[in-house]
Amino acid sequence: MVNLTRRTFNVGASSLVLAGLGARSAAAQDVTIVVNGSGGSLAEVIKKLFEDPFTKATGIKVRATAPVSLPKLKAMVESGNVEWDLTELNGDDVARASEAGWLEPIDYALIDPNNVLPEMAKLRDAVVRASYSTVFGYRTDRFGGKAPKSWADFWDVKNFPGPRSLENSPKGNLEFALLAAGVPLDKIYPIDVDKAFAKLDELKDHIPVWWENGAQHVQLLVDGEVNMTSCWNGRISPLKKEGKPVDISWNGGALMLSYLGIPKGAKHPTEAQLFLKYRMDPKASAEFVKIIPYPGFVPGMMELLEPEFVATLPTAPQNAAVQFRFDSGWWAQNLDKVQKRWNDWLLI
Repeated sequence: MVNLTRRTFNVGASSLVLAGLGARSAAAQDVTIVVNGSGGSLAEVIKKLFEDPFTKATGIKVRATAPVSLPKLKAMVESGNVEWDLTELNGDDVARASEAGWLEPIDYALIDPNNVLPEMAKLRDAVVRASYSTVFGYRTDRFGGKAPKSWADFWDVKNFPGPRSLENSPKGNLEFALLAAGVPLDKIYPIDVDKAFAKLDELKDHIPVWWENGAQHVQLLVDGEVNMTSCWNGRISPLKKEGKPVDISWNGGALMLSYLGIPKGAKHPTEAQLFLKYRMDPKASAEFVKIIPYPGFVPGMMELLEPEFVATLPTAPQNAAVQFRFDSGWWAQNLDKVQKRWNDWLLI
């Protein structure tokens, strides 16, 4: 294991200065950390901007694995056979993993020595990797020049006719249903489950497809199979650039956070902390967001991006102001029973 101190070190896109560490030491050469993530094109970008430069700077190799799996994390920790040194986690998975004791504490004296990360980005045993929003996208060529602006409009099949799509999950959909029913953003939680399902009843017959993944909802919209769909904000921006007749509304969007955590019993927790610090590099993070528009809270990153581009991100002030913060803690406590009700509801 590499011998690290807790003193501050500076990260650059292609260089790293570590107190107490020879960047290409023999010890570092023998270490490979395993980082569990989502895979796909996202993994390729992370490899180019973070993993390969990190290895070049420190000698610590990185091996990526996929997919993310909370049950597998649980099994590894409880068996004592932990394969991962870092893993991605969504918000409610973090809440569950933290409560169960499956994660190591984060050393913020190392990761954020100047205490500049916002508090919402720092949990005791996980740090925010990215933010994204579930919003709704729509065809701009289907409503005679009118643009739906809210979830109430999404539910309004008279003034905005045609098929819709929503994710095959209660998470998010219950909140959107409450907003369509007139519940204010700051009164969504705790969720009135009965009221949400009653509102969903009104729209159910207008949803021919419940989407299962991000690629599917994009395809449904582009192919014109639906006029509106819930979607992840980053999936629509490239389509607009290509000239496709699509747009999104930020109103009532669910601002969601994803995290990185170190499994309890990881073989290389110190090196994993070092890689987390490397992920705080503002230049590499800015390049990442240009490709994958899901920003984290890396200090100095936004200043490296064009203001016009920043305005398209979920954390831009004007966008964040009209969204609600997705309450992962509520879902961690209630998902099992609500998921069962959702599954039964779909069969009715």
